[in-house]
Amino acid sequence: MSPNTIIAAAIRREREQAQLTLSALAARAGLAKSTLSQLEAGKGNPNVETLWAIANALGVPFSSLFESASSHGALIRAREGVSLGSGQSAFETVLLDKSPPDRRRDLYRVLLKPGSVRRSDPHPRGTVEHAFLCRGRVRLGPPENAAEIFPGDYYRYSGDVAHCYEALDGDALLLLVMDSPR
Repeated sequence: MSPNTIIAAAIRREREQAQLTLSALAARAGLAKSTLSQLEAGKGNPNVETLWAIANALGVPFSSLFESASSHGALIRAREGVSLGSGQSAFETVLLDKSPPDRRRDLYRVLLKPGSVRRSDPHPRGTVEHAFLCRGRVRLGPPENAAEIFPGDYYRYSGDVAHCYEALDGDALLLLVMDSPR
């Protein structure tokens, strides 16, 4: 199943479960109805911001938009996975694992390119982000507590306030875990 097919089915499933029309969801997410229709048809090329807007409008975790049948084991090689870019910066993320139903924890591999800052709106109340830098040098976190981290460094910060990610020297590879209360 292609990434667009998985995302299309998940958006449609979550929209129908929320008993929303295409028009109602598009309005809540601040998107054109035609854009949402294209995504549900598997013909769009969504970026991170678009999918976050849809997930927030539906009141579901971002990772819900990547759900498909899966087994307990998974191997995702370094250049594999459903990759999403940003419309505002050189930011690329791959959802590596989503939280099981009894927990809220999502795991991402994030590739940051230098020269732009990825600004993130606050996630739901109580969200904490855990960042582990694999390669490069990055500044991240809430602006008032942004930290510069190096390979092997771990940084935990509040994800329920505005925060940002910035590669400082060349490409950076980051492992990001988002924890949210149930």
